Amino acid sequence: MKLFLVLCFLSVCTLQAQQIDYNLKKGYVAEGYDVVSYFKGTPVEGKKDLTTTYSGAKFKFSTTENLQKFKKDPERYIPQYGGYCAYAIAEKGEKIGIDPETYQIKDGKLYLFYNAWGINTLKSWKKAGDTKLQQLADNNWKSIKFKKD
Repeated sequence: MKLFLVLCFLSVCTLQAQQIDYNLKKGYVAEGYDVVSYFKGTPVEGKKDLTTTYSGAKFKFSTTENLQKFKKDPERYIPQYGGYCAYAIAEKGEKIGIDPETYQIKDGKLYLFYNAWGINTLKSWKKAGDTKLQQLADNNWKSIKFKKD
């Protein structure tokens, strides 16, 4: 019985240690933008009094309705690749920051991209073929999603 309890404890510790590395610039996923709002066509910043934590990461919301939608089905709204730039994950296997207003909804999933200094990786993503790059990013993410930079 003691061995069983020890094994359970070690399993819980291992699961907690292997939590996905989310891009938490400004302290929140998507730099504090309301992840539900992307699916309504216009990303907007969330409010500090409308927040929740999921999988060890903090999320802000612009409305109580969006907060409730997220709580009912968080996996539906969480950005792919921990909220890091999808193009950088695909092309370089690196976690790069994003511009929270540069995004794509594809197959019901949210992808975020870097867009600064004349480099818009969403354009590069589409030009190179988003389906092909999505597959590359999915494979790369498997090996880096738990690594903290």
